[in-house]
Amino acid sequence: MIQIDRRRLLAGFGAAAALPGGARAQSAATTIRIGVLADFSGPYRDTSGPTAFACVQQAVEDLGLAARGIAVELIQGDHQNKPDVAMSLSRQWIDLRGVDMICEVNNSAIALAVAGLVQEKNKVQVNTGALSAAITGERCSANTIHWTADTWMLANSVGRATVKSGGDTWYFITADYAFGHQMERDLTRFVGAAGGKVMGAARFPFPGTADFSSFLLQAQSSRAKVVGLLMAGGDMINCIKQAREFGVTRRARLVGTPMFITDIRSMGLEVAQGLTVCETFYWDLNDRSRAFLGRVLPKTPNNYPNQEHAGTYSGALHYLKSVADLGVERAKASGLDVVQRMKAMPTDDDCFGPGRVREDGRKIHPAHLFEVKTPGESKGPWDTYKLVSSVAAEEAFRPIAEGGCPLIRT
Repeated sequence: MIQIDRRRLLAGFGAAAALPGGARAQSAATTIRIGVLADFSGPYRDTSGPTAFACVQQAVEDLGLAARGIAVELIQGDHQNKPDVAMSLSRQWIDLRGVDMICEVNNSAIALAVAGLVQEKNKVQVNTGALSAAITGERCSANTIHWTADTWMLANSVGRATVKSGGDTWYFITADYAFGHQMERDLTRFVGAAGGKVMGAARFPFPGTADFSSFLLQAQSSRAKVVGLLMAGGDMINCIKQAREFGVTRRARLVGTPMFITDIRSMGLEVAQGLTVCETFYWDLNDRSRAFLGRVLPKTPNNYPNQEHAGTYSGALHYLKSVADLGVERAKASGLDVVQRMKAMPTDDDCFGPGRVREDGRKIHPAHLFEVKTPGESKGPWDTYKLVSSVAAEEAFRPIAEGGCPLIRT
């Protein structure tokens, strides 16, 4: 069943239904509609869902577009991690509700499908949650921009660092869908390039797996030094807890890709301490990240923003800046024009600092390796990370010439 949990009109002139006929038409012509397509009820709810929606709200508020006569309407929908549900909902949004941009989309199979739809309809996808590097590689689209992180960046950052520190044999436990497959390919490449070896892999059905015991036993029997958990959200939390219970960590290191601060909070530092994590955002990284947290936290006091949430804020902010620069009429007429303007304008915000959107649609910014603190090192419930190292923006992501994006002419 398709769910649209709530609908809010922000920075606008009031609900269109309350206006006379002429005013309704004028409002529709000057209202930008953003659909936040996310997991609001499943395993990725905390890493996506309500906090991502709150971050888009914050982007609208920070820009103050009402003073410029631009209304922004936000719509949210639960894709349930089902591509057919997501596509039906996205098509309804575009065809019946006039949605101009779809963001978050924290499922790679869904993101790739939505990329085709927005190109067909000449709308925009600012993908801030899915991680498959194919989104800006062989499956790139002129109407889609990929924010936050991807499998290449995570594999490059975590894979090389882990092998360098002695973790030279790996076994993967992989979510059996587009993200997991791409993450497995990318990590295999970087582990091998660093001198390591992949001993094997087990793929679990996604979504719907709660018992990881058989997969963990296979990992144990491989005698690999590192067990790579290629999953996220509730699956990651359950798998790590079960790995501790089965004693997997007595012989092997656990490396989660991706891993979020929201996952660490759910597990607790007793379970998560010592894990290696790569995120492109951490609330306590610098003065600007702390300022962002201070603004958004009243909207989501029980769930600090992770990199995915920050990416949703950053992507929505840059989209709306580009709309304002281009003009609402032209922005609503052509999503391609908006994307081209987003690529032409430099990015800058409190979550990621200065950056840019490349020609292939990849938004680049630094990536950071963290170690999870011990309970004794932490000063509070969300004080979870120690910065190990940072990778510069131009080095963190796949070189544009290696992606195979058809938009790039070599």
